Amino acid sequence: MSDVEFFEPLRSVLISKIPDCTNLLKLERLSGGASMETYRITIDSEVGERYLCLRRGSGGVNRDTPSAVGLDTEAILMKVARAQGVSEPEVFYVLTADDGIGVGFIMEWLDGETLGARIARAPELGVIRGNLAFQCGRELAKIHAIDTEATGLNSVLKTLSPVQYVNETWDRYRAWNTPQPMIDYTAQWLLVNAPTVNRLCLVHNDFRNGNIMVDETKGLTAVLDWETAHIGDPMRDLGWICTNSWRFGNRHLPVGGFGEYQDLFDGYESQSGHKVDPNHVKYWEVFGSFWWAVGCLGMADHYRTGPDATVERPAIARRSSECQVDCVNLLLEGPIDDVPTTNHEVQYEMPTIEELLGSVRDFLHGDVMNETSGRTSFLARVAGNSLEIVLRDLRQGSKIRLHERDLLVELLDAAETDELGDLRWQLVQKIRMAGIDLNDVALCRYLRQSVVNQVSIDQPKYSGYKWAIGSRDHS
Repeated sequence: MSDVEFFEPLRSVLISKIPDCTNLLKLERLSGGASMETYRITIDSEVGERYLCLRRGSGGVNRDTPSAVGLDTEAILMKVARAQGVSEPEVFYVLTADDGIGVGFIMEWLDGETLGARIARAPELGVIRGNLAFQCGRELAKIHAIDTEATGLNSVLKTLSPVQYVNETWDRYRAWNTPQPMIDYTAQWLLVNAPTVNRLCLVHNDFRNGNIMVDETKGLTAVLDWETAHIGDPMRDLGWICTNSWRFGNRHLPVGGFGEYQDLFDGYESQSGHKVDPNHVKYWEVFGSFWWAVGCLGMADHYRTGPDATVERPAIARRSSECQVDCVNLLLEGPIDDVPTTNHEVQYEMPTIEELLGSVRDFLHGDVMNETSGRTSFLARVAGNSLEIVLRDLRQGSKIRLHERDLLVELLDAAETDELGDLRWQLVQKIRMAGIDLNDVALCRYLRQSVVNQVSIDQPKYSGYKWAIGSRDHS
């Protein structure tokens, strides 16, 4: 259902359900939001024009994934959290099937900054960044203090132990029939090292830089996006906000790219009275990269099978290698082999394949972005970036894959004629069956090398890639 198709049904809902609304003036889909759609609604009211916010399932439907709670439940969570003192926008109306809009809800529009990179770097937010990690810790403690039985949340949310959560995520990945050895390795490590959990709490599960709102004076003003909440280990939330994907290039500021571990822990302890074990948080930081590596691949699956096959989905799917290199840096830090990556093959075509792709990329990043705005401009940037990945693969992919195959032949004592895909599957099956020692030197070398080289194609500017190659030991 396009914006135009549900504009009139939304107008009817707003006039009938929002007390002071007299008309719908404008509906604007915001950039980003690959798993959910977010719209800014401009209405005419008794006091003049004002904004509301529509949160809607992609294509108007709920995502059919193990971790998604559904938008009806997300609205309940936001209402409960707001009532318990958590910073939340007010939910005004939950859509029904009769409304003809799809699943979702209408809520208060709040002004503030939600873009993670700006929260981590914008000069005008420098004053509030010093206290933001402490505020996040305190806000998480408020969430974890919510009584799930008294509020009835235990009847709409599932409960997950660390082992259950690892297996649920691993099962999701295994259903896609793609051999990603680092994902399987990390799953086994997480199962072997699963912590003992002494208390079960409401877990937001996506509390991170990019899902909070801040302003220049108060700091944290809202907690957003409850779509994967569950009942489980509260340290999952603390580990997730420290995951490198959400540091936006500021690797040395582990809490969202703006704060230190201890500030987060101090804020949490001041509100909750519970002491934080840094090693326990570190486990969930590893899990966070594992979980998001699988989540990124899920975007490719959604692109193939879902109702909203935008250019953004396959681009996000390629970010799985970023998360995998974060797992490498957390678990397998060590030397990386230098692999020649310059493609010296002479191309006789005029124009060459690279020139054709480059011209389309430049058109998207230039003319299209300059002549459009909002989501269209954003998607033009994404499309151009996808072409950059293809160009890097053309230049260096063949040599990288040959090197990976050589490492696998050595590791598995396989035939020189075996195909790379077959060798990956052999290794994946050995890891899944616990048929190889996780500390095997050749295994660790292969994983470091193959993952780091893949990121050099997918996103060589990623901080985790720079971290990995910066740790090279050539002695």
